[in-house]
Amino acid sequence: MQNPFPRMHVSLYVSDIQKTIEFYNSFFGQEPSKVKPYYSKYILEEPSLIISFVENKERVQENFGHLGFQVASEEELNMRLWEAKKKNLVAKEESGTNCCYAKQDKFWVNDPDGVQWEVYYFHEDVEFNDPHFENKEASACCTPANKENKSLAELGAEKSCC
Repeated sequence: MQNPFPRMHVSLYVSDIQKTIEFYNSFFGQEPSKVKPYYSKYILEEPSLIISFVENKERVQENFGHLGFQVASEEELNMRLWEAKKKNLVAKEESGTNCCYAKQDKFWVNDPDGVQWEVYYFHEDVEFNDPHFENKEASACCTPANKENKSLAELGAEKSCC
């Protein structure tokens, strides 16, 4: 069997390249490796990812799903959450949620075009997928759009975030 692909590439259409660059500079904590008119590209070493953005407002699509990063520990999740909060990037926090048949703690950020990124810690596989995932109004993997934003600490005190 061949080794896994060495690096993933994603390309997204965006409505405003400058706003996108400002957001991702903050979210990724680095400048793009390439900037051209209506285009930018970031090369991340960990996780290994090449992501490019092409300004084309007519091609921006809604509801394609989401993108995300899995972290190795709860400590790393909390550190990244703290950093994202300092930058005012956090859109939502969840703790102990059963999403995609996995128990997870996570937080979400949204780029200027509404592309959702989750940063999550995986606890364990579960047999239950939160029914909010099927809800048309869901704004993230498992949460309805009108769900009250709560901190990971507040959610941890509850039995289930959903």
